[in-house]
Amino acid sequence: MSQGILYFLIIIMGKRSEKFWHRLCRGARSNQKKDNMTDKEQNNEKEFQPEAGTPTNEELNEAGTANTSDTPDTEDTTIVNPETESPEEEAADIKEEEEQQDPLEKALSDIEELKTQMLYKQAEFDNFRKRTMKEKADLILNGGEKTIKAILPVLDDFERAMSQAEKTDDISAIKEGMELIYKKFMKILEGQGVQKIETDNADFNTDFHEAVALVPGMGDDKKGRVIDCVQTGYKLNDKVIRHAKVAVGQ
Repeated sequence: MSQGILYFLIIIMGKRSEKFWHRLCRGARSNQKKDNMTDKEQNNEKEFQPEAGTPTNEELNEAGTANTSDTPDTEDTTIVNPETESPEEEAADIKEEEEQQDPLEKALSDIEELKTQMLYKQAEFDNFRKRTMKEKADLILNGGEKTIKAILPVLDDFERAMSQAEKTDDISAIKEGMELIYKKFMKILEGQGVQKIETDNADFNTDFHEAVALVPGMGDDKKGRVIDCVQTGYKLNDKVIRHAKVAVGQ
């Protein structure tokens, strides 16, 4: 019994002494390495040594892995503001409010709106009527302005002809001057849309002619035809403004 205990103690002591010698050898080797390192290397080693309480990279990686594994998977969600409504929803709300409105109040509101529109339309029509009447009055009053301006040069020619007729006794020159004035005047009238109604050897037509005399015994070839023109007729833009007064064969 005592020998077994003794043997057990020897084994334990041997193991402890072996561990002691291992630690001693390791410390010696470490001291030798430090002696062989330069001062710069020792300083760098000190700089890169973590401070007490600072987690190492391995600890940080393990913590990150643990946090990743503990964090549940989440899906991307869009935060919708419940107070924001789409235009369709707003229109639906307005329609619903209109439907919920009292029918009598709605009818009164529509009547007031129609009255306002009617007043605007009536005022607009009154302004249009007054403006149209004023334009019509101006047209009637000054409608002949263009024609008057056109024939004023003819009036000037007549005044010059009369002045020259007093100074000369040449009848042919006066006649020639009057013919020139007449042609100029007719040209101005044609420019204004005035046309002469033809009566020479024309059939009698009540649309253009007015019979002032009947001439019997002119023969069958002259029956119902214009024999003579007493007064020339004129048309303005194909409208008869004066019938030609003629004598008709019978």
